[in-house]
Amino acid sequence: MAETRPWGARPQVDLTRSGPRVDKSLMEQDKGGIQSPPDENRPVTLFSAVIIVIANMIGIGVFTTLGFQVAGLHSPFAILMLWVLGAVGAFCGALCYGELGAMMPRSGGEYTYLSQIYHPAVGFLSGWVSMVAGFAAPIALAAIALGEYAGAILPGLDKTVVAVSVIVILSLVHLTNVRFGCHFQNLVTVGKILLIVAFIILGFMATNPQDITLTPSPSDWGSVFSPAFAISLVYVFYAYSGWNSASYVAGEIFRPEKNLPIALFWGAAFVALCYCLINYVFLYTVPMSILAGQIDVGYLSAKSIFGPRGATIMTVLICVALISSLSSLIMVGPRVTQTMSEDLNRLRFLATRNKSGAPVYAIILQALVAIFLTLTATFNAVLTYVGFTLALFASLAVLGVFVLRRRHPNLKRPFKTWGYPVTPAIFLLLYGWMIGYLIIERPLPSLFGLLTVASGLLLYKLLAPARPRSSLGKVVDKSIS
Repeated sequence: MAETRPWGARPQVDLTRSGPRVDKSLMEQDKGGIQSPPDENRPVTLFSAVIIVIANMIGIGVFTTLGFQVAGLHSPFAILMLWVLGAVGAFCGALCYGELGAMMPRSGGEYTYLSQIYHPAVGFLSGWVSMVAGFAAPIALAAIALGEYAGAILPGLDKTVVAVSVIVILSLVHLTNVRFGCHFQNLVTVGKILLIVAFIILGFMATNPQDITLTPSPSDWGSVFSPAFAISLVYVFYAYSGWNSASYVAGEIFRPEKNLPIALFWGAAFVALCYCLINYVFLYTVPMSILAGQIDVGYLSAKSIFGPRGATIMTVLICVALISSLSSLIMVGPRVTQTMSEDLNRLRFLATRNKSGAPVYAIILQALVAIFLTLTATFNAVLTYVGFTLALFASLAVLGVFVLRRRHPNLKRPFKTWGYPVTPAIFLLLYGWMIGYLIIERPLPSLFGLLTVASGLLLYKLLAPARPRSSLGKVVDKSIS
């Protein structure tokens, strides 16, 4: 079993000339016998890794959040600038995670990175937040959105029953077999990509388009620098969340040091292009006054383009797209819980896999938390809460690129962030801008986010083995010549 380090102790790092590496337990084998499978036994190919990124990114956010943005901003130019900035943030983040993931090709995402860069406690906090806010809450949001779209087709349908049922069914799918789950994921995601492309092409052929212009006026620039714009970034960054998803299953990717950065790059680039175009189509086909405050913006746009019958068909396809997102979240999320549980004795049962390799109890726990949130929370409040908490730890991970470059410049880096140091700086500025305004303008969801982090810290103190407490920085990394 991997040993939990004392509070304040940094992980040991080998700095040999022939092959420096981060914490040997991440690359080879921990003391309890947990070993990363050889490349030929890793089920996630490069194509599947790209598909995982696309499936995680394209989903609930692009089909639901525009109505909240329009409610606060009345400028088409400002709204489209939101999506452009979201693309810039996702692209910069993907490049930074590519460097971290190539150095530490173990499943777990931020949990793995932050444990190694800062302290195991920080990694545990990110894993705890990922379990609650990173995956269970987005699963609940996607399920709620699926219920809304299904209700638009069949008004008498119980939306809550639909939402809960799809969580249960997809969790069972990913409990059966990892490879089957990958194939299922690939199939529904390819269908979702075709849907998005068709929707964009047909949207530009709409017979009654809205009169919108992309030429900015002075008032448009005023909207871009307004508090409402900064707050709306939370919806956009949430829609783009998933650009880092392949890093959560790095331990199951074939040749992760090479394929992980490629998957993150191409997945984020493709989705960014689709997002900007499809949101233009939404604004192009539906008056902003009708979109304001609505969740099912995809249905409203399809109704405008195709009429009532065509809208029903397109809404069914959008439901398939949401199922793809749910499937991807349900597949990826338990890997964080599993990796975190491998490092803590008292959570070890959550790392248990069945014969097919699926982390059984981690999947079940995630499903139960998601169902609870589906039954108790409101859509907008959960979305803001999720956006705030995820932004905190994504920013810490990207900041870790600076920390490792300064602290360990000689570490082997199979992939280096393009445009460093500008790339991570842009990411931190964008996310810091959003976080600052959220704390000021939406203090309650931000407070809940901070309380989630605080509860994780308390949980870590209870679960971690009792050890002498040392001050941060006393344990110095040793260079082995």
